[in-house]
Amino acid sequence: MKGFWKLAWVEIKLYLRQPEAAFFTLVFPMLLLFLFGSIYGNTPNPFFGNRGMVDVSTPAYLAMIIGSTGLMSMAITVSSNREKGVLRRYRATPLRPAAVLASQVIVNFLMTLFGGVLLIASARLVFGLRFEGRPLDVLLGFTLSCLSFFAVGFLLASVARTARAANILGMVLYFPNLFLSGATIPKQIFPPAVKAVSKFIPLTHVVNLLQGLWIGNPLGKHLLEIAVLAGLLVLGVAVSAKAFRWE
Repeated sequence: MKGFWKLAWVEIKLYLRQPEAAFFTLVFPMLLLFLFGSIYGNTPNPFFGNRGMVDVSTPAYLAMIIGSTGLMSMAITVSSNREKGVLRRYRATPLRPAAVLASQVIVNFLMTLFGGVLLIASARLVFGLRFEGRPLDVLLGFTLSCLSFFAVGFLLASVARTARAANILGMVLYFPNLFLSGATIPKQIFPPAVKAVSKFIPLTHVVNLLQGLWIGNPLGKHLLEIAVLAGLLVLGVAVSAKAFRWE
């Protein structure tokens, strides 16, 4: 167990040395928050269900962080470690293979959580962010969303032979998810055709789940989102277990 936590600490430091990973997890959501928050403020508006723009956008930006960590950081890191022979060397240590992969999950979850806490604290202090939900429900929804997209990240790492290939696959999936899910642009302004397409975008279900829980909806009102994300988690884990290569 001691070796596991040492490995996790090393992975955290390596994560922060990746400028693109740190940017999309910690910096980019803050840039959007301050940009649109300074333009539109957080005054309640009937267009947003009598809530402010920041109130609606903050949980959506949480979904954006989850998407970037799962589809980009997780996939690229694991693929890069395999390509460089790091995973092969880990297998020669007393650490179990499952512990090596679990450290990636924990590190990415902690960094995603840190990015989310930083975002929420900033929105609260600067724009008076309102919260009407139950913290435990939001945490459960956040955790399920993270695990689902981490599973997809492992799936990408399993099918990509190199870190470059994983990067390309991640970007191909990430940017449609980013712009068609409501994670950056509020769904309220989408034309009907885009709204119809967005229903088939996985990150849309994360946005819907977190926004709903944020305003106080019970978990039972989001069974569709929970089912989709749970299915994504099971599918990602099942395929990765068969396709994953250590070298």
